[in-house]
Amino acid sequence: MKLALPPGLRPRLVVAFVLVAALSELITATLTFRQARSAILDRTQNGAVHDLRLQIDSLAPDLPTNPTDTDLRIFARQLDRASGSRGWHTGVSRDGGPLIGTAGDVSNALRDATKSGDTTFYERVEHADGHRLRIGMPINYTGRGKEAGKPSGLVVYAVLPLDGERADISALVNAAWAGAVPALAFAVVSALFAARRVLRPVRQLRTAAEKITSGALDTRLDVVGKDELTTLTGTFNTMAAALERDDAKLRRMEANARRFAADVSHELRTPLAAMAAVTDALDEDARSGTLPPDTADALLLVSDETRKLAGMIEDLMEISRFDAGAAVLHLDDVSLRTVVHKTLHLRGWREPDEVITELPGDDPRVRVDARRIDVVLANLIGNALRHGAAPVTLRATATQESLVIDVADDGPGIPEEVLPHVFDRFYKADAARARSEGSGLGLAIAMENVRLHHGTLTAANLPDNGAVFTITLPRTLRQEDQP
Repeated sequence: MKLALPPGLRPRLVVAFVLVAALSELITATLTFRQARSAILDRTQNGAVHDLRLQIDSLAPDLPTNPTDTDLRIFARQLDRASGSRGWHTGVSRDGGPLIGTAGDVSNALRDATKSGDTTFYERVEHADGHRLRIGMPINYTGRGKEAGKPSGLVVYAVLPLDGERADISALVNAAWAGAVPALAFAVVSALFAARRVLRPVRQLRTAAEKITSGALDTRLDVVGKDELTTLTGTFNTMAAALERDDAKLRRMEANARRFAADVSHELRTPLAAMAAVTDALDEDARSGTLPPDTADALLLVSDETRKLAGMIEDLMEISRFDAGAAVLHLDDVSLRTVVHKTLHLRGWREPDEVITELPGDDPRVRVDARRIDVVLANLIGNALRHGAAPVTLRATATQESLVIDVADDGPGIPEEVLPHVFDRFYKADAARARSEGSGLGLAIAMENVRLHHGTLTAANLPDNGAVFTITLPRTLRQEDQP
């Protein structure tokens, strides 16, 4: 199962700090407990062995050379009475025979270890009544001529309880737990304090980043200290300064480009109007057949290019008005059917050969700027006819709150890499294509007009084939709602 970390950096730092503190305390307590436990038990064991040796050395010389079982029982009873606070129970074995005394059961391993030799052995075991220490101590001859110092074949086994030591160890464990609680509480307080100190610069960086995101590029932070967060703060200030410089430069370049486009469009508008008037007059002569064929073709070409140039200038003027925030809506309640059919008739698009309309039967009235919606529909339908395939289907649905218009063609669709850029100004899907039929601003102007109505315009590909542009407009737009 995956461990779920708490959300946020502050609780994570606190949890990590507390976990490290708890782990450190646990390791320290475990090592301390093991050392203390071993020290307590070793001290008890060494003391018991020492006391037992003293008593054996004191009482063993009184044993006969070949003691009987009665002598050994009396010897074991004397050792029991001499145990004092140790409270041991002893038994004596001769040449690996049965125990004589009150020691009870002694493990075979301990008896085997002391059977032949003069070394004392011991073991700590867990008994039904508690923990016990078992000692096996061989008896050597003392003060008996040539036999002195040799093993007598007698082994004393002592069994003593370790209840007192276990109580001391339990008290040590309880003390460790009692000390762990305030230590953990102190760790939590320290973690909160450390998290606050560490996260304060992070919070300041977040606040500053939010200000920069909202447009306050002059935001800076005070650089205090010499740690990694201070270095990060300095880097942030450097980044903010670079963004402010680049933003100011881009704004100047954008303003200059807009002013240049607006000025050029305005300056070209007047001579183009005169050229258009002249070419319109010459068109009549060229079409009437009064001019030589070559001259007539040249005049018709000039007239057609002049109209395209005039349209491009108008598009540039319109984009300049959008950029300057000078575009306004002239709202009116109009019939949707009237707006659509007027767009088709003005461009000479035929139904149903070129355009198929599917409009609501109740002919809803919408509150829009009819001229701007005409521009939007004309751009979308014209784009579909040029780049898609006829017939283009215009389908509209209306609710109480919104009007949705779909313009779909039956062409190959829009390439996936082009789809995100269809509303960009002057964007060309084919960079090798030097010239297009339009200005490259038609879809951008359509998008701006829809935005001016607080609506949306999207482009997508149909599941089978063809592209679809979807306009969504509110039906309750008021004059004061415009941007």
